[in-house]
Amino acid sequence: MHTALTIAGSDSGGGAGIQADLKTFAAHGVYGTSAVTAVTAQNTLGVTAWEPVSTELVIAQIEAVAGDLPPAAVKTGMLATAAIVEAVAAAIEGLELPKLVVDPVMIAKGGDRLLQEDAVAAVKTHLLRLAEVLTPNIPEAEALTGGRIATIDDMRAAARRIRSMGPRVVMVKGGHLGTDDAVDVVCTPDAEFELRGPRIATRHTHGTGCTLAAAIAANLAVGHPVEDALRAARAYLEGAIRHAPGLGQGHGPLNHFWRLY
Repeated sequence: MHTALTIAGSDSGGGAGIQADLKTFAAHGVYGTSAVTAVTAQNTLGVTAWEPVSTELVIAQIEAVAGDLPPAAVKTGMLATAAIVEAVAAAIEGLELPKLVVDPVMIAKGGDRLLQEDAVAAVKTHLLRLAEVLTPNIPEAEALTGGRIATIDDMRAAARRIRSMGPRVVMVKGGHLGTDDAVDVVCTPDAEFELRGPRIATRHTHGTGCTLAAAIAANLAVGHPVEDALRAARAYLEGAIRHAPGLGQGHGPLNHFWRLY
């Protein structure tokens, strides 16, 4: 069985973070391992509190997993602080962990900041160059580029600019754009293209970014080429949204095991 590692925050509501990642790995037949970077108190209504894990403990988790259960792919999510970003990047590089998918988590669905402002520079300097795939949404792409994104052409330009910072493949997610279709823009070393699908009218979208990135990592872990991994992950996410269980009073969670029912 293939193994994948998520390096991310814990979501007490179970809809995002390492909980969503591990469910997604399992749904793809991949054995999931984790390194917790932060503990959050949250539910579908928002984040009420969070604290980062010590840098030393984050690295100890990564080293413990890599030394016994070496991952075929790695996904990062909430990294919380500049110190954790730098340490995680050093560990990934030093341990030569493969097929890194970076979800540059900055703001929670309800608007709560999950990455300290000084950590954005650390992400750009230390982490992006290691990424096989980077999956920013529009606000995250704006933070990385310093520019405003209001159109699909803006998304293309942002994807090109972010790719020049080091990631091999950039997928700028268009969920915030408000177009009739849900449009993501992908920039690879060889091509640029759009991935389109229906925009699903629902409030049950908690953990969509985590789930997409984890699904990409799972598909890479089992050996799919990058473009195939992106398309398969997007199809999986659409199903998880369509079959959401309808839990919570706010942004509800997805159904990560929708293919089983």
